[in-house]
Amino acid sequence: MKKMLMTALILGSALAPAYAGSGPIKIVLPEEADLLEPCMATRSNIGRIIMENVSETLTELDVRGKKGVMPRLAEKWEQTQDGSWRFHLRQGVKFSNGTTFDAKDVKHSFDRVMSDKNACESRRYFGGMKIAANVVDPYTIDFKADPAQPILPLLMSLVTIVPEETPLAFIREPIGTGPYALKNWTPGQQIVLAARSDYWGAKPQVTEATYLFRADPSVRAAMVKAGEADLSPSISQLDATDPKTDFSYLDSETVYLRLDHNIQPLNDVRVRKALNLAIDRQAFLGTLVPQGAVLATALVPPTTQGWNPDVKVFPYDPEGAKKLLAEAKAAGVKVDTPITLIARTANFPNVTEIMEAVQSQLQEVGFKVDLKFVEVAEHESYYSKPFKEGRGPIIVAAMHDNSKGDPSFTMFFKYASQGTQSGFSDPKVDDLIKRASAAVGDERAKLWSQLIAYLHDDVVADALLFHMVGFSRVSPRIDFKPTIATNSMLQLSEIGIK
Repeated sequence: MKKMLMTALILGSALAPAYAGSGPIKIVLPEEADLLEPCMATRSNIGRIIMENVSETLTELDVRGKKGVMPRLAEKWEQTQDGSWRFHLRQGVKFSNGTTFDAKDVKHSFDRVMSDKNACESRRYFGGMKIAANVVDPYTIDFKADPAQPILPLLMSLVTIVPEETPLAFIREPIGTGPYALKNWTPGQQIVLAARSDYWGAKPQVTEATYLFRADPSVRAAMVKAGEADLSPSISQLDATDPKTDFSYLDSETVYLRLDHNIQPLNDVRVRKALNLAIDRQAFLGTLVPQGAVLATALVPPTTQGWNPDVKVFPYDPEGAKKLLAEAKAAGVKVDTPITLIARTANFPNVTEIMEAVQSQLQEVGFKVDLKFVEVAEHESYYSKPFKEGRGPIIVAAMHDNSKGDPSFTMFFKYASQGTQSGFSDPKVDDLIKRASAAVGDERAKLWSQLIAYLHDDVVADALLFHMVGFSRVSPRIDFKPTIATNSMLQLSEIGIK
């Protein structure tokens, strides 16, 4: 692992390719950002706008090639004898407010993410470990993790760097070192980023980006076709009809139903199995879900280290589901309790139709399910801790993105007892996560594989549905190819003007 990371250093950071022109573009997204806080940039509706555009990280993962972990604000790094990771920072970098970037900004940014005085989403990726950031000199910083984290340089690709004077509380206007700065934000209408003349890196071709928001995928596709927008990173398969402008791409998003094990009837494993058996996953493929989507057996995609090919998808067995519900009812479980299925409006193409179909399938075997659609902020209140006191049984429909190639970006905050989005507590799960996170090589993959099987077969942690395939529409006037990271990050520096 260490050799792989160090080898990646000599490859350097990817520079924007040379194109004939430059100018402004318009991007139409399915949902508006409710805030532009840098430490929330790991959330897709925020990350697509500011991650690596306004707010940069020490490292980044090459998702277009095989370079692995690449330098960004850190030029190089190495592991020291005591197990710490030492990062050597890029010099001559300025924030968009004119202040100079140095190691104090990095320490403050990390400490801010880990502070309990805010709700930074990127903190969840560092669960189950203690990390201290120590400034060595203005352009050198050490990170000491307990237990040791062999993939710490990769984890740092999720920590956005802000100036040292940034308050711990959330901010409305992000200040970053990236190639763009926030020019205008009119809530409900648009967000505009403008290229910086004093950016430390290569000059991007896109001089200004205006983000528009339309929930209907057909409307987004039509806007690009009519020239009202240049790019829609997410359209439906039904609208992807023009091979000259429409591109499919491997998506790192997994659609699933997070189950709250704390409240009847979902606290009974028979009920959770019945719920899984009631869903006809195969029927969605090629209809409401793209034909190329993969039925999920883990919350991480098949390209992830430790993915277990021996775990099998729950079969569609409505009679088996009814039998399990009857057994649970006979044992005193309140299976007739109404369950609320909560989904996020415009979360992905056909989300309304898919959730209505899931609701119908669950009702057909005997579940009482109410379907509720909410916006991003309200969805988060159901999805993440602290969960509401006095709540009834809840199923949260969500998409989880892991394009980093390692389960550590998923497992703790989704499944550990202290995980911010975990719906249960299991000592064996906690132990496997702890050991896998500290392991390397084959042992790491083996432990993640064991965890995946245990979560699916024994705990029945959730109802996994699909590893998705995405579709984008790209105007002929720009040069852009979507990647596995497109749903969570959209680097303007990778877009060329023809």
